[in-house]
Amino acid sequence: MLEKLFKLKEHKTDIKTEIAAGLTTFMTMAYILAVNPNVLSDAGMDRTAVLLATCLASFIGTACMAFLANLPFALSAGMGLNAFMAYTVCGTMGYPWQAALLAVFIEGIIFIILSLTNVREAIFNSIPLTLKRAVSVGIGLFIAFIGLQNSGLAVDNSGTLVSLINFRQDFSTKGICALLALIGLMITAILYIKKVKGSILIGIFGTWILGMICQGVGIYVPDPEAGAYTLFPTFTMTDFSKLGETFGQCFNVEFDKLGIFNFIVIIFSFLFVDLFDTLGTLIGVATKADMLDKDGKLPGIKPALLADAVATSAGAVLGTSTTTTFVESSAGVAAGGRTGLTALTTAILFLLSMLFAPIFVAIPSFATAPALILVGFLMFSTITEIKFADSNFTEAIPAYLCIIAMPLFYSISEGISIGVISYVIINLICGKKKNINPIMYVLAVLFVLKYVFL
Repeated sequence: MLEKLFKLKEHKTDIKTEIAAGLTTFMTMAYILAVNPNVLSDAGMDRTAVLLATCLASFIGTACMAFLANLPFALSAGMGLNAFMAYTVCGTMGYPWQAALLAVFIEGIIFIILSLTNVREAIFNSIPLTLKRAVSVGIGLFIAFIGLQNSGLAVDNSGTLVSLINFRQDFSTKGICALLALIGLMITAILYIKKVKGSILIGIFGTWILGMICQGVGIYVPDPEAGAYTLFPTFTMTDFSKLGETFGQCFNVEFDKLGIFNFIVIIFSFLFVDLFDTLGTLIGVATKADMLDKDGKLPGIKPALLADAVATSAGAVLGTSTTTTFVESSAGVAAGGRTGLTALTTAILFLLSMLFAPIFVAIPSFATAPALILVGFLMFSTITEIKFADSNFTEAIPAYLCIIAMPLFYSISEGISIGVISYVIINLICGKKKNINPIMYVLAVLFVLKYVFL
């Protein structure tokens, strides 16, 4: 049956290799089950509900990838997109999380339509490669900045806006947590460099265990009034009823209180970021797996995009941010995964993870912060592919503006807006109209209108 479904012999693989690859992929991306509830809880969402929604959305999306596309790619709530929802849409812009989920749901529906045509690839091809890479770099810095804040290392400063924490002040609560985050970052980085499977997840649990040891010996002192809670988890059964707090809430929105233009901008921003994230990941991982054809295209990319789009809409209904293909899928590919059986294995493991919800949601933010910082580094490393030579300034400068805008303005959408607008203006005035795809003009006008009417 598995041979008929996944054509294992044709792809020169076997059941044992595919299952091992699926386990490897899960171990490298399971950190999202600890990070996503932490991030989306800042938008006012229940952590357990978010975790259950994330597990189910990951299962649905990855299973769709397995059966529709027969590719070894796994999906879950995308890093960067969850931050955009929590800190920009719900934080800076002030929208309720229900409205943000509705935007994600609509984005998914649009992507389902686009995935059934060639429009999604056409939009992707209209954006210059340098700007695509800049988006990845900028999101990396943005995620890392969030990690530094969650760790307690980066704090408010009236003079410089942000500064390093004073470790000696409130050491038994804030100081020790920041120090543990630093130690956890070193542990995670070393494990990752040594190519230890599941290094990010090991780093999260290792940092958490160190925190519990510190509490046990009295170095860390819980103080609920100061926001410092006990680090020891409560071992209880998963409360599956919590899912009801987010399930279907994307349809529980008062439309008369939503600014229609602003809401359209939010949908477009989700659409824009998810577009690059998914296509970039698919091409990047497929390249490492030597799955691209002679023209550099990925056979079966249309059903892969469809699986991603279905997962996004399903995840929004369940109660999580945009579900997208994970670059960590490359770990499973490196372990020999070549078919949908790898993806199916990962999908089943996500489903089983629901049984351990109380453990994942109890993980403190300082323990997940190292994962955010390291994932930020992995996305930031794309900067080496951006050419900053004099002859390429018309592309490099917009890329630079896109990159710095995201962390400094605390918004992914602002970075994308500034990157697109500056690219069109600079290339147009510098006489390089041939570099501008007609679709870019449309995007630039839409972003300008956003600033005019907001």
